[in-house]
Order: sequence, then structure tokens, then C-alpha cells
Amino acid sequence: MAGNHAAIAEQAPETPLKWAGGKRWLVPHLLPLWSAYLQATPHGRLVEPFCGSLSVALGLQPERALLNDLNPHLINFWRQVQRGLTITLPMANDKALYYAHRARFNALISRGEAESAEAAQLFYYLNRTGFNGLCRFNSSGQFNVPFGRYKTITYWQTADFMRLAARIARWTFTVGSFESLDVQLDDFIYADPPYDVEFTSYSPSGFSWADQVRLAEWLSAHRGAVVLSNQATARIVDLYTAYGFELIYLDAPRRISANGDRSPAREVLAIKNIR
Repeated sequence: MAGNHAAIAEQAPETPLKWAGGKRWLVPHLLPLWSAYLQATPHGRLVEPFCGSLSVALGLQPERALLNDLNPHLINFWRQVQRGLTITLPMANDKALYYAHRARFNALISRGEAESAEAAQLFYYLNRTGFNGLCRFNSSGQFNVPFGRYKTITYWQTADFMRLAARIARWTFTVGSFESLDVQLDDFIYADPPYDVEFTSYSPSGFSWADQVRLAEWLSAHRGAVVLSNQATARIVDLYTAYGFELIYLDAPRRISANGDRSPAREVLAIKNIR
């Protein structure tokens, strides 16, 4: 059975985005939990409070999904893909072009025009071309990731995005706090919050330890299926143990490391209400 889930995960559509902490590697571990949920709730809905690059949603391929994130530029990108994103901007692994496109993207942000198809194209280009696929903004809300160090980059074209649009046509995308989500009693919630470190550059409000605790309380109150992934820090383990979650430990591959350390990182799945 584990082999089947790994094979299914390998066949899942790839995300167009590079993403720090992406969870495509986790899909084979989530598929049996998702399958068990669907046996009891055949037309169930996947809810992700922190949807990121959609690696998990694309891997599980739910019929219905509510996909949320704190990052409005990310959600604008997904909404524009859903509408049929057309690539009209020049895209190349070129330093001068990168900084010109970054300046244009920041100008759109300053002018309140960040919810546009042009902004979505720029977001995609900056994500693919910038350093390590990072998504980082300064205190003024300006994108400040430097040019990357890739030898070659393959960019998606309009036809690629059209194929993805068909896959995500029935999914709903929202921006905001997990607490604002309209969650139904029988929803399957998969939460992949920022790791248990001080996190201040991905969104203006950051994600503190107090937010981690609020998330655990919110997830614990849900009567339906819940799966959380996070670093297996002592306080994360203690927090979810205290709320009665079943814990599974995994070795996560390191995707981005400033010091060259590629050893596995310890991660935990906290599971509740899945039989």
C-alpha cells in the first residue's frame, strides 16, 4: 500500500513555484490519511490554512478545496492561474531583467495594483529566478529577494498554466488568518504553518509562538479530520501532545540551507479524528 501511495504522489501535477519548506515529499504519508477520510466522507473538502505552493493539494487532488494563505501575492497568483494566466512578459535568467521586473512588481504593490494578472506573472518570474525561490518582503511590503544563482531555468508558458487551471478550477482561494476560515464540521484540515522559529518576512504580521498556540487550539476544536506538520521541536511536540494529537515523526529533506547542511530535518505529523 505504501508503494501505491508513493506512485500516486509521483504522478501528481508539479507546482510551478519554488517554495521553501514545500511538502511534496510528504504527500505519500498524507495519502493514506486522506483516503481513510474519503471512505467516511466521499465528497469531503480539503482545507489548507497555509496553502503555499499547493504541493499537498495537487498531490491529494481533492474534488473540493478551500485554500488559504497569509500572503496576498501568492493567492493572487493562484487566482490568476485559475482564470487562465497568459504569459506576456519576457522571462530569462538575466540579472538586469530580474531587477527591472522586481522594481515593476514593487511599483504595482505601491500603487495598489498587486491583484492583477501582470503582478501574478511578475510574482512567478521572481519566484523562479530569485535566490533559492525565497518569498521575502521588507517592512514596507516591498519584495527584496536578490537575483538567484541558477545556471539554467525552465519557465512555464501559457499552455502549462492552462493545463493547471483545469486541475484547480473548483478550488476556492482566500487570504487571511486561519481563524477567519469558514470551516465545515466534516472538512479535512491540513495545516502546514511556518516552522517553529520567529518568522517575520513572509507576511507583515509574522507568525510567533503565540500564533502557534492559537493554531493548536483552533485545530483541536475542529471535530473533523486534522493533520498538522511542523518541525519536531520540543515545544511543538509538547503542545500537540497536550491537545491529544497522535504524533508521527519523519525525516524531512532539507530544501534550503545557508550553511550547506543537507542532513534530514526532524518533522512531526500531529493527527486527530482520523480512523
